[in-house]
Order: sequence, then C-alpha cells, then structure tokens
Amino acid sequence: MLNLACILEDSARRYPTSPAFTFGETTLNYAQINGAANQIANGLKSKGIKRGDKVAIDCLNLPYFPMIYFGILKAGATVVPLSVLLKKDEIAYHLRDSEAKAFFCFVGTPDLPMGEMGYGGFKEVDTCEQFYMITAKPTDPSPIAGTQTLGSLMAGQSPVFNKMASDPNDTAVIIYTSGTTGKPKGAMLSHSNIMLNTVISADLADVNNKDVQIIVLPLFHIFAMTVLMNSGVYKGAHNILLPRFDGDAVFGLLEKHDVTIFAGVPTMYWGMVNFDSSKYDTDKISRNLRACFSGGASLPVQVLKDFEEKFNVPIMEGFGMSEGSPVVTFNHKNDVRKPGSIGKPVWGVEVKLVNDNGDEVAIGEKGELVYRGHNVMKGYYNKPEATAATIRNGWLHSGDVATKDEDGYYYIVDRTKDMIIRGGLNVYPREVEDVMMKHEGVSMVAVIGVPDEKFGENIKAFVIMKEGETSTEDEMKAWTKERIADYKYPRHIEFVATLPMSATGKILKKELRVR
Repeated sequence: MLNLACILEDSARRYPTSPAFTFGETTLNYAQINGAANQIANGLKSKGIKRGDKVAIDCLNLPYFPMIYFGILKAGATVVPLSVLLKKDEIAYHLRDSEAKAFFCFVGTPDLPMGEMGYGGFKEVDTCEQFYMITAKPTDPSPIAGTQTLGSLMAGQSPVFNKMASDPNDTAVIIYTSGTTGKPKGAMLSHSNIMLNTVISADLADVNNKDVQIIVLPLFHIFAMTVLMNSGVYKGAHNILLPRFDGDAVFGLLEKHDVTIFAGVPTMYWGMVNFDSSKYDTDKISRNLRACFSGGASLPVQVLKDFEEKFNVPIMEGFGMSEGSPVVTFNHKNDVRKPGSIGKPVWGVEVKLVNDNGDEVAIGEKGELVYRGHNVMKGYYNKPEATAATIRNGWLHSGDVATKDEDGYYYIVDRTKDMIIRGGLNVYPREVEDVMMKHEGVSMVAVIGVPDEKFGENIKAFVIMKEGETSTEDEMKAWTKERIADYKYPRHIEFVATLPMSATGKILKKELRVR
C-alpha cells in the first residue's frame, strides 16, 4: 500500500503546529491542513466518490488547493488539476476526457471569472456529476444559485479519516500536457511516480522543516506540485503562496518571510533581474536565500549570470516534464555546476541521446533526449496510440534535442518541434536566442520559424529591449550576423514590449507564429 497523502499525515504528526501554508495574512499549520483534507475526504466518500474515480480541481495558489488535493488522494481518487486560464469549452474537454466524476472550482475574480467558466464547462459534460464552488471564505454562498460549495461539503464532516489503501501503481494524478501540438493529453502519474520524485526533489534541495519557500509557480503545474508543494509538505517546510508572479509582491514576500528557497521558470528570473527592487532590502533577501531552482524551459545563460550577480545565490537548473513526474536531470549539489547545463540524471533514472534510428549518438552530437526509470508515466489516459508513440521499448521520448559533454552533463538545444529548417539546414531557436541575449541592450528574445518561398522557412526574432535602450532591425541583424553562422541569423526582427506567456510563465511561441 502506498498513498501519496501519507506525506501530509506524517508532517501533521511530526510538526502539527508548524506553519504549513501562508496566503496573505492567513497561516495554517500542518494539523489544520490535514484536518481539512480529512473533512474533504469524508465529504467525498459520503457523496459516493470511490477508489479510482477522477476528481478535477481548478484553483489558484490558495490553501484550498493542498486541502482538496490531499483530500482527493485520501479518498483513493485521482486528482485532475486544471489550468486556471481555461475557458468553458476547454474545461468541458478536460472533464470529459478525464472522465471526472466531481469538480472543485474556485469562484475566481472579476478579471478571471473561473467559477463562471468552470460551471459553464461542467454543465456541458453529463458524466461529471458533482460541482463544488470554492468560495473565498468557506461560509460564503456560491454566486451561482443551486450549486454546492466546498464549505457545504466539509460542513459537519469529521477531521479524522482513515485514508484509502492505494496500490503504488494506482493513478494519483492525471496531469494534462500543454497541447502545443494538438489536444492536451492526460499523463497518468502513479502514487509511486510522484512519491519517488517528491523524495528526490526534497533531497536535491536539502529541504528541511526550517525552510521557507515561495510557491508562485501555479500548483496545477507538475513543477510546483511535486518539486515545491509535495517536497515542502514531505519535509514540513513553510510554503508561502502567491497566485501570480508580480515583482513587487515577490520581493515583498522574500523580505517579509525570510524566504530560503525560490523556484521559478526562466521568465520569472528575467522579471526579477529587471525589476527595480531598490525599496527592498536586497542584502537581507540575498542572505536568507540559500537555493534557487529553474525548470520548465531553458534558462538563458545571460539571465542566470545577471541574477546571480544581483543576489549572490546560485541557480540550479534541471530538466523535467509532466510525463516524468517531473524531474529527469538536475545539477546535483555535490557536483560541479555547469551554467547552461541541465545536469545529470537523478537517482534511478537512465538518460541517453538517440538519432532518428534510435541509435545512441556520440558525445557532443545532437540527439533526442530519452529516459527510463521510476519517474516515467503509466501512459496517456485512454490514448494507447499516443502512449505507444511516446514510450518505445521502455524509453520515453521527450521531443527535446540535447547534447552531452565528456563529463556526463546534458545541455538542451531545443524542442524538436521548434527546430527551423532553413534551406535544408537545421537551426535551433535557442542557439540564436542565446547569442542575441548577449547584446548589452537586449532584455529578452524569442525566435521562431516563418514561411519563406525560397528557403521553406526563415528565422524571425521577437526582441524586448532593456529600458532606455534602442536599436533598429538592420543594426540588430548586423550585430547578430557577426556572431553566428550566416544561415542562422534572423532575417526578420520585430521589437516588442511584451511576449505572450502561459499561466506557467512559458513563452507561447505558437501565438507568435500566428501574428
């Protein structure tokens, strides 16, 4: 028997009065979070939810998320986290595709009407039988007449619950991929998948009961869920919740709570580097911060250098994906750290680079990163063909192109789907982006391929300049051409103020392609 909810129960026993989650001025300890999760589990059981049923949750980074997450797991059901940015039709797709029996949805805000969207999607799916509105306060009524609330489900329920005995291979979470190449697919992650990755993540970061970490990455995303929330709960750390990235809010929390651990995606580090933090005690923030971690996308080396110069704390970069629970490789704390590298495989995971024929490539050559081990998903829910295309001969094919050096460190080159083929020659956007990021006036770059009658595809760069800096398209082309092979420099450059980003902070290149 192995139920992932045991990590919360263990910390509630060991650190009952230790702060578990803080949102705004509200702090709940481990005993309170566990008691609330037990009430939710009892409520779900009373409503007929049983082992193996799917229960969806659409919630911002609020204490309600871990309460519901662990409550669902305790009941023996499977958690289906949904992006907070989904619209009605997208929510309906996820509920239908996952065969969810129940759905918890936060009421939202005037700018983000999650409750309205969620209920609209729920009404379109006959197989989803139960809807619970998560209101700002448990005693608040639902703004939609006739709908139950999380508070009403918990009312009168016991804060004691004997969690369901789950098999290690039972599906704990169905996490949906971003769907950049079609409809999102639900990666089935077992209790064992996530438990081992949680333990490994906590070990890599040396997390302990005295640590304080900000969780600004969205909890519906596997990075925040496993590497931050679960590893923090497992070790009894104090988790500061922030619903969305905002420089002012992040710096305020770093200073107020003496934060020791920060994890983010590259755009967050870029935002912190470029934020005017003069009104905050950055010396104090730097003294308290002992570890920073980056994942979700490749971190530009220039951003890494700028951040480390500003805060005097190293960023440890790794590689992961939803299908890998998520961590696959990491820059281990006792090894040499190589900026720009995603490190080496984590414990129990094998990695290799292969060509189109599946043969392993030589050191220094580009190949697709494939891996196998305890972190590999069970498969895509109800999609055997997609599963067979992704997991071949026991190896999960990531779709990422990488190289490996003589010391065994891996370096992501780019996604295979993002590769540009210009006149028969392969161009990887990240290589161009890394060069352009070295321009003293450039703040951020995103490179894509655009249709070209002569070459098939050509290279276009979207550039954000630093405040007060200017350049022309011809000047930027000439500067880049001097530093990269002729066939690689961008033939088209567009200067922009912002770049489209997902809820997880990834640059949405698919939106740039339709401009």
